[in-house]
Amino acid sequence: MSQRSAGPELLRLIDLIAKLPGLGPRSARRVALHLLKRNDTLLKPLAEALAEAGAKIQKCQVCGNFDTVQPCAVCQMPGRDDGILCVVEDVPDLWALERGDAFRGRYHVLGGALSAIDGIGPEDLGIASLVARVEAGGVREVILALNATVDGQTTAHYVADLLAGKGVDVTRLAHGVPVGGELDHLDDGTLAAALRSRRGV
Repeated sequence: MSQRSAGPELLRLIDLIAKLPGLGPRSARRVALHLLKRNDTLLKPLAEALAEAGAKIQKCQVCGNFDTVQPCAVCQMPGRDDGILCVVEDVPDLWALERGDAFRGRYHVLGGALSAIDGIGPEDLGIASLVARVEAGGVREVILALNATVDGQTTAHYVADLLAGKGVDVTRLAHGVPVGGELDHLDDGTLAAALRSRRGV
């Protein structure tokens, strides 16, 4: 889109939308036009919701989740096991575990994974605050629920080394065959992980 075919406001809107994950310039133009065609029913309510979110939603100072209260609603939930800490890469991972309703401990969001290519080091993540939480006492087990990617596993090994000798059990999520999965449809890496994680029946 040229400067002559759109004003600076529209170009700025498209540029900002293009910065969202999974959207390039062409998709951003389509989204912007869709919003503009539905100014009263979509664009204005979205702008209001974004303004309100920006003003009220903040990062939890305890776990790193996003919420409007400090500490967040998950950290304030009674009846959870304070002795089990589940470490995740980012907030969507926390939400996924909560959606499954299978974990009843506490969380720690790192804010990403170590990545030499992207220039993300330990100081860019919530690793120091994780170690501080463990050293404060009361934690029996740290579950490393990090993604099964090269960066995720590198981060898991790094964190495990830091926590060694601190009096906590460090575990990780099992990797392998998903519930309802058929072996013929799985990739080689998943099958290999499933074999390594096998247990008695």
